[in-house]
Amino acid sequence: MAVARSKVRAIDSDMSSQRPAFNPDLVKAPEAKKKTPLKGPLTVSQVTAIVQRAILDAVPATIHVVGEVSNFKRHSSGHLYFTLKDNSSELSCVMWRSDAARLKFDPENGLEVIASGAVEVFERAGRYQLYTRKLEPKGVGALDLAFRQLCEKLKQEGLFDHNTKKPLPPFPTRIAIVTSPTGAAIADMIRTIQRRYPCVHVLVHAVRVQGETAAGEIASAIRSINRNSKNLGGIDLMIVGRGGGSIEDLWAFNEEVVARAIFASHIPVISAVGHEVDFSVADLVADVRAATPTAAAELAVPELEEVAAGLTGLARRIARATQTHAELATTRVNGAAQKAPLKNPLDLIRRREQILDELEHRMTRTESTQLHDLRKRIENVETTVQRIAPHAYLAKTGGALRDASYRLRWAIDGRMRDAFQKLRHLALTLPATTSHRFDLSREKVRTAETVLGAVSHKSVLGRGFSITRIKKGGKVLRSVKDLTDRQRLITHLADGDVETETVNINQMELFD
Repeated sequence: MAVARSKVRAIDSDMSSQRPAFNPDLVKAPEAKKKTPLKGPLTVSQVTAIVQRAILDAVPATIHVVGEVSNFKRHSSGHLYFTLKDNSSELSCVMWRSDAARLKFDPENGLEVIASGAVEVFERAGRYQLYTRKLEPKGVGALDLAFRQLCEKLKQEGLFDHNTKKPLPPFPTRIAIVTSPTGAAIADMIRTIQRRYPCVHVLVHAVRVQGETAAGEIASAIRSINRNSKNLGGIDLMIVGRGGGSIEDLWAFNEEVVARAIFASHIPVISAVGHEVDFSVADLVADVRAATPTAAAELAVPELEEVAAGLTGLARRIARATQTHAELATTRVNGAAQKAPLKNPLDLIRRREQILDELEHRMTRTESTQLHDLRKRIENVETTVQRIAPHAYLAKTGGALRDASYRLRWAIDGRMRDAFQKLRHLALTLPATTSHRFDLSREKVRTAETVLGAVSHKSVLGRGFSITRIKKGGKVLRSVKDLTDRQRLITHLADGDVETETVNINQMELFD
């Protein structure tokens, strides 16, 4: 198969390899006389093997290729597949998972990179490709690019938002420090904390702060302290950091796993990485960034002498305020004692007694008026009953009515006597008591009205009796002797009146 010559530019490598660096000028074309003609047709595998040997003979074991990344794909297996291209050619590339795991940045389409590796033939597809062992962005360091990519990712997720930052406790009692136990940074932090605020307890969680495993250890320590905070006596504050160094030395604090562990911490975190000019992803995610580990210790605890001086000043202000309030209260009490109500308290009591006397008089007058009205109503009811009741029924029940009327009057008179005897007592009770007694009196009057209604002529009619009147004049018919022929009569029943007419009063046999 024909192999297109790639115009992708190759640059020299300073890496050691088994074969010398490729120099096109030193490549000697094979002499025609050395060519051995191939007999017979070749299989596809044979042609591929010939091309593979030709590439291995002509191309060094390691080359460095500059190009723009396109068609980038990260397979689920972890391998990377992409294409390097320039203005006129393309080169297929593969990067195995073991090499891709060492990348500090994320390759993406459009990024110009320098790919280092070996060109070989992929026999199954019959194409040559660059098996990439190392990949670096062109014009910017891999670490710088990885730093910017991670910052952009975490910023979009909100890990840098100031609204999520937790305030530092003003007076911590226990501080956990995640750092190397052998560096100068831990000694400076402990010395500074003990000098400024010796009453605080410091717990050191030893971790590696550089190397491939450092980021995992730091993140694990942050999670462990949060998880076991209560068992450790309650951690109020955490300091995560190390002393100065190169960007490679500080890189563990630029790893995503550390940033997410700091963001997930419910304990406030101070980041103290390197010197003042150093800036890490941990600084951006932490609740507070300290320029140096020593500065972190100063931010973590207050100055004990300043706290004591502040408490002393506060105690003086409280004492002055207490004395001022006491003097003001004394003045107010003395002034109030000179006012009329407190100077002559009996006058106030007498005025209240006078008001009670007036209320008692008004209550007595009101009660007499109401009792008079009740008596008038009872008399009116009695008169009405006497006027409309049938004489025959009254003759039978007159005695009972007189007894009832006598008992009613006796009860009313007795109530009135009792009421007048209790007036003074009632005047001293609440208005609600008087109102209650009035309600009881009204209820008894209603009961009496009900009794009187029960013995009225309407009740008698309801039991099957009737009253007959002569229509002309309205005279009550008491005997057949009062009847004449062709006389109009009105009969009152319980549920209405019936008008009748006499036909022949002499034909009494009709009624037998």
